[in-house]
Amino acid sequence: MDRRGFLTRASVGGAAAAAGAVLAAPAIAQEQPSIAWRVASSFPKSLDTIYGGGEELSKRVSEATDGKFTLQVLAAGEIVPGLDAINAAGDGTVEAAHSVGYYNWGRDPAFACGADLPFTFSARSKSAYMYFGGGNELYNEFLDQYNLVAAPGGNTGVQMGGWYRREINTVADLRGLKMRISGLAGRVLEKLGVVPQQIAGGDIYPSLERGTIDAAEWVGPYDDAKLGFQQVAPYYYYPGYWEGGPTVSFFFNKAKFNELPASYQSLLRTACQAVDQSMLANYDYKNPTALQELVASGAQLRPFSEEILSAAFDASREVYGELSAQNEWFKRQWEAQQAYLNNWYQYAQTAEFTYDYFMMLQQRNGKLTPTG
Repeated sequence: MDRRGFLTRASVGGAAAAAGAVLAAPAIAQEQPSIAWRVASSFPKSLDTIYGGGEELSKRVSEATDGKFTLQVLAAGEIVPGLDAINAAGDGTVEAAHSVGYYNWGRDPAFACGADLPFTFSARSKSAYMYFGGGNELYNEFLDQYNLVAAPGGNTGVQMGGWYRREINTVADLRGLKMRISGLAGRVLEKLGVVPQQIAGGDIYPSLERGTIDAAEWVGPYDDAKLGFQQVAPYYYYPGYWEGGPTVSFFFNKAKFNELPASYQSLLRTACQAVDQSMLANYDYKNPTALQELVASGAQLRPFSEEILSAAFDASREVYGELSAQNEWFKRQWEAQQAYLNNWYQYAQTAEFTYDYFMMLQQRNGKLTPTG
């Protein structure tokens, strides 16, 4: 064997292969167009968990495309008010929004169905419904008329029931209560005598301090702790039955989404699902410690009474009946949710609930306390 000839041929072949690799890289890069989008968030930067979902999507997409596809996330108020983010995506002011569908409840009640309805899903069952029960597909059928396409992009888990200046023990205690709560939940509580108030996040604390309102709901321990509500409304109730598993969504301008290469569309859907799961895990990790700190600083935990929960549940079904009679898209989505809700809570009473309840008993008995 001619060793010198073999090495020469190998060197030439290797050089050619290397040259081919060098030449191929720009060609591959050129197949991915450079696209810059703006994302209007409904949330302030101070809420790093929920606002951070938009930043996480931006990071994942940019990294996956070597910076070819960028998403500039704009906090609430930077380009449009937070509650207008979804409309801004639909009309093309921005290419996308990171928001919660029930913020658009006033425009069309059916927007709320893709986010959360009182006394429906937990975060886990909502995820199952949206991804495997046809929930997101049905939501997108509804959104088509608004030039939007959506994908789940976060969840807070079941929220807290809010901050109250006085104790709330019975339904009678709710009558005349001025409470910062918006959208569909406000309509449900109106039936119990609550007077809903639409107040921006930054105005809640002074409103409680002055007594302009008697109560306010926000999110949960980690986010609530940033606002210091316990100093002016110490009674902290749970659960926030109006938001058992609220889906935060990315809303894309449908025309702009359809213009994207198929690979970018697929990447967005994949990255959105990653953010969806990541946000919930983030809240689940941070809320336990935050709740301990709130209690240590004066928050007084209280559960809603069964009387209040039962009355609110019945009121929610009354509202859904009214809306279904008025709005076909609300009716279609609500009916699609009901069958799975029944199946889920029947199943959840078995292994999941039994295991969780047993472990809770161990915690109460001090058996989960870390040992040295």
